[in-house]
Amino acid sequence: MDTPQNTALTRALTELPGPLPVRGVIHIVIPHTDRFTVVGNHLAQHAGLSTVAVGLAVRIQSLPQGTEIGIKALAARFPEGEKLIAAALRELEAHGYLRRAVTNLPNGRIVTRTVFCNQPMALLRPRVVAQRPAPPQTPPPVQEPAPEPPAPEAAAAPQAPALPDVQQEQEQEPEAPAPQDHAPFVALVPPPTAPRQPPPPLPQPRELTAELDRAATAILSDLRRHAHQLVLSEHDIRRLAPAVAAWLERDTHPDTIRHTLTNDLPQPLRHPAKLLKHRLTVLLPPPLPGADDLAAPARPRIAVTPFQTCDGCERAFRAPTPGHCRDCRTTHSPAQAAAA
Repeated sequence: MDTPQNTALTRALTELPGPLPVRGVIHIVIPHTDRFTVVGNHLAQHAGLSTVAVGLAVRIQSLPQGTEIGIKALAARFPEGEKLIAAALRELEAHGYLRRAVTNLPNGRIVTRTVFCNQPMALLRPRVVAQRPAPPQTPPPVQEPAPEPPAPEAAAAPQAPALPDVQQEQEQEPEAPAPQDHAPFVALVPPPTAPRQPPPPLPQPRELTAELDRAATAILSDLRRHAHQLVLSEHDIRRLAPAVAAWLERDTHPDTIRHTLTNDLPQPLRHPAKLLKHRLTVLLPPPLPGADDLAAPARPRIAVTPFQTCDGCERAFRAPTPGHCRDCRTTHSPAQAAAA
């Protein structure tokens, strides 16, 4: 049977206006009406994030508020393992998209809250405080000309009560205070809580002999046969050779060193020299114990009081020197006192 063709995609391609590019991707854009998430190009095209981290960030943005996004919860939902998901979360945390903080609840429980920001660079820009529009100013009242004095005939007529001036009766509305100029609010991404400790130095042998240096260099150069990711430069081999010589000086078998350096490598491996430096430093075995260290310790001697035969009743009793037993000493003491 022939391979099934997507006729709908081919028909949509023919309906695109304008000349199509000769090479590269061709976009068929259909507007979403529901169930969509807006993702910025700063995340989708981030040069410092891996593809797994970008995909995990997009999936987290599409989840509703309050969804559990711990490592085990994500590993149970996705085919990737816990190590790969944990590495992706650390990448997002390093670039400001993710933050995990320990919070104490009022009931005494301690929980870890995960905060995700879809645009962390916007937090570094100052926020513009919207100012209220100024109230419209009322035009000043028009002063009417003073009325002419009434004629003598009108003065004789009964005068009507004078109406109060409407403009004087109106209370002046208090003007709204002008908005004060506040300093722009700048929210910064918080720094890490604890300073990062400097990495421990590479182990060094007590004496780097020519034989140890040759064996260590051979082990490092041969690693790419067992793991194609571990391709080291000559500079990295010269820098890591003393650490391997320290392992050999402690009577570590070369196969053991090779298995330690090539076992369970992360995928993808970006810095093989840094990984080998970390494993050679952290996993350094202690020196083998000597014969004196493995010898069983001497058991302490326990002083045993010997048996003695009582001179009076010939009963056996324990005492450091010959003499009478306790009963004979009790019986003979009053008799000797009476004789005296």
